[in-house]
Amino acid sequence: MSAESKPKRRKLALILVLSLVSALLVGAAVWCYRVYGQIQLYALQDQAAPADAIGVLGAAEYDGRPSPVYRARLDHALVLYHRGFAPLIITLGGPGGDQYNEGSVGADYLISKGVPEQDIIAETESRNTEESARRIAVLAQVNGLHRLVIVSDATHMFRIHAICSAEGLDVLTSPRPSSAVEDRTLEAERIAHEILSYTFWRLHLH
Repeated sequence: MSAESKPKRRKLALILVLSLVSALLVGAAVWCYRVYGQIQLYALQDQAAPADAIGVLGAAEYDGRPSPVYRARLDHALVLYHRGFAPLIITLGGPGGDQYNEGSVGADYLISKGVPEQDIIAETESRNTEESARRIAVLAQVNGLHRLVIVSDATHMFRIHAICSAEGLDVLTSPRPSSAVEDRTLEAERIAHEILSYTFWRLHLH
């Protein structure tokens, strides 16, 4: 190999590497933009319609009481229940850092608001969105539930819909009111979290 051909090969290799990196960056940007658009689309629409059950994704509980975010989700489920969208509410969420779990805490809260105990199913094992989808799919099959309205925060709805659909569920999404974030920094963090979480799920990296 001549001395002149070595620099040419290095230059060609560098061009190829830079082209590949550029293509990956452009592809990643297009992917993120697409997912962002879906997140915004689902965040802004309420699909609530008659269904067999309402599923409420857990947030957090503090010493047996639902966190403000979780309480807002439960209150929205209550509104849907009283408006006759579904005769059953499923509360989802496993144990936190104390003796309680989100599913049972949510059920107790609904009972305290007048919902009959027989109209509630508490799922108490799931620790994340994927597990919640799997558990609610099992509950739907066991209880003969065909369509569900899922309640959570606005930015969470697209990922929930995708994961539940992958589990074979017929789901409608209904974000809790006032879950749009006014703090732009916090909103950006939540959207970034959803984009990454959805991407990891699609790539089976979770």
